[in-house]
Amino acid sequence: MSTIDWSHLQERAAAVMQQAYAPYSHFPVGAAGLVDDGRVVTGCNVENAGYGVTLCAECGMVSELVAGGRGRLVAVVVVDARGEAIMPCGRCRQLIWEHGGADCVLLTPEGPLPMREVLPQAFGPEALGKV
Repeated sequence: MSTIDWSHLQERAAAVMQQAYAPYSHFPVGAAGLVDDGRVVTGCNVENAGYGVTLCAECGMVSELVAGGRGRLVAVVVVDARGEAIMPCGRCRQLIWEHGGADCVLLTPEGPLPMREVLPQAFGPEALGKV
């Protein structure tokens, strides 16, 4: 965790948060993730009048990860309108697990935590092979 430039990731998340489309909740969110190849991928929330099709910032971040050639997330920061770290929702914790795994580190309001602590006993691709 000492090699992760958390302030850079938080700045990138805060910058993309400025692009969020949040006319309904007025709760803009930005996400930035460090990829194992050194890239930083970002995303912002995009709301919709049909609330169920709203896209979380983490969805945009993972879309950029996949569209940019894939890789694995090493570290992730999600921020609110103040640029402060916030916890992702359950759906987005699952997205981060899928693309970063147990060792991916999330900057939480209480400090950096590996995903194995953020989402204990997570369901992942390996669970599908057991059926």
